[in-house]
Amino acid sequence: MAEKENTKLFSEFAPNSTQEWMDKITTDLKGADFSRKLVWRTNEGFNVQPFYRLENMDELKNLDVYPGDFPYVRGKHKDNNNWFIRQDIVVKDLAEANKKALDILDKGVDSLGFILDRSVEYTKEDLAKLLNGIVLDCVEINFVCGTQLKQVISFLEEIAKDNKVEVSKLYGGVSVNPLGKYTLVGKFDTTEEAEFDSLKELVSSSSNMPLLKVIEVGGVDFNNAGSSIVEELGFSLSAGVEYIEQLLSRGMNIDDIAPRIRFKFGVGSKYFMELAKFRAARYLWANIVKAYSPSNEDACKMNIHAETSEWNKTIYDANVNMLRTQTEAMSAVLGGVDSLVVKPYNSFFKESDDFSERVARNQQILLKEESHLGKVADPAGGSYYVEELTESIIKTAWELFLEVQEKGGYMAALKLGFIQEMVAKTAKDRDLAIARRKENLLGTNIFPNFTEAITEDLNASVLEPMSCKSEDSEIETLSLYRGSQAFEKLRLKTDLYSKDNKRPLVQMFPIGNLTMRKARAQFACNFFACAGFDVEDHNGFTTVEEGVKVCREKQPNIVVVCSSDDEYAEYASEVFENLSKEAIIVVAGAPACAEELKAKGITNFVHVKNNVLEELTRYQQELGI
Repeated sequence: MAEKENTKLFSEFAPNSTQEWMDKITTDLKGADFSRKLVWRTNEGFNVQPFYRLENMDELKNLDVYPGDFPYVRGKHKDNNNWFIRQDIVVKDLAEANKKALDILDKGVDSLGFILDRSVEYTKEDLAKLLNGIVLDCVEINFVCGTQLKQVISFLEEIAKDNKVEVSKLYGGVSVNPLGKYTLVGKFDTTEEAEFDSLKELVSSSSNMPLLKVIEVGGVDFNNAGSSIVEELGFSLSAGVEYIEQLLSRGMNIDDIAPRIRFKFGVGSKYFMELAKFRAARYLWANIVKAYSPSNEDACKMNIHAETSEWNKTIYDANVNMLRTQTEAMSAVLGGVDSLVVKPYNSFFKESDDFSERVARNQQILLKEESHLGKVADPAGGSYYVEELTESIIKTAWELFLEVQEKGGYMAALKLGFIQEMVAKTAKDRDLAIARRKENLLGTNIFPNFTEAITEDLNASVLEPMSCKSEDSEIETLSLYRGSQAFEKLRLKTDLYSKDNKRPLVQMFPIGNLTMRKARAQFACNFFACAGFDVEDHNGFTTVEEGVKVCREKQPNIVVVCSSDDEYAEYASEVFENLSKEAIIVVAGAPACAEELKAKGITNFVHVKNNVLEELTRYQQELGI
């Protein structure tokens, strides 16, 4: 049999050039500006194009790098993408915490994070009780503790020896982060010199446990303060260098320091951007460490622990948080993190339960055991979009890192207020974007659950920024908060008001052009439901008189006229004349006749350019809420 000739797939189709694509797009835009319509200007300070092609890859530096090779942009492993599935346990009772640890190890977890009580002085016996039955060299063990770091490390070493486990095989972390604490609290527990002297002792005392990470760089704090991805990465790299410089000045060498550092990043909902962040982070850190001339290139490998961000999580429609954490987990995993905590969807506003912890745990297990994302090294490698994003983040984060270094490094930049001011500005811009619905939080500022109401008492702190600032703080500090808090306070205000009063009713008044009235009624329903108002739509009125009659039967607080721009001059005026003494009259849209309507007394308009938060607050005030 003649051997079949190999032909390329789709070879019968002529290739299209970038210019041909642009010509087609320009035609379809019908005169609209390409850059304004389709190019996305990110919070990170660079533009993202609507499409990328192979020619965009010509100037990228890392396309010939293999997984496992310096600078590790494609991951640290040559033949897999494995990561530790970590679950944190708040230790209140040692026996109960141990029981829970053994249980979740049986359910797929291979990394434990014990959050110890900072007010308790733990003994070796306490830790032995906590770790009873856990095979220490088969599980990643992590401790989050207060001032007992050296003791915990010493006890861990003794317990390992008691269990005939080689201490050199212990892996995990007993992490200390004095820079992170200083950033949030504004002062050190002792003095700056003493803190870094103590850090040197901690690294030295654990030298026979080389796989144990003892220095933590808390990038997650920037994330949860509302920073951009580039700020989280740039400031974290600067903090990492601050640790290196401080320990080098105390006589240590880079080979002893760099492998003991772990970066703790948050991961948010910008799916591809977050994925690219982790690739960029490894590249930048590898080159930074290489500049210190380590004897072994392995010292250049960045260890990344990630946890799902709290910044974008919501109390209302909280089940949506599970969708958020799922895409976040995928970003982290595909980006090649070493370990990951998926926070339970309800953990930030109440104590998590068995169900929410099980869901969070299984989200990772599904990615590893059913989607097999741990088996393929750098799954995103070669994607034009991801490679371009990675390069853009590398360039922009490096520029920010250099700017911090020019100010004298992380500590100097903090004392100047540079870092805090930059994060605060970004957070303010993001808050405005949420208020104007340029950045969406599903179920909170867009498409809310109309029937949901919170009736139980909430801890007030859940709705306020969290400040750890000390009374004698030396600097301005970062405050941690959630982007949804302002909308949640707004809606909760309505819920509390409605316990003793009739919940405000917003009645749609659709009339005229079928397409326009339906679209605008749907928009207005979602707009007012964000404040917890009852909304009632209607299929449409044939006459103003018919609609007025229905409104007088329903007795709404707000009536929203929904029609086309051409018909508003007639319909809106009639509705206002009939109902303005009984309800607030609103026009859905920003019609050309708006000034004419305002002259007649109609001053309320809802449309896509509104600051939704401000408008809804004003309506609450008008209704006496």
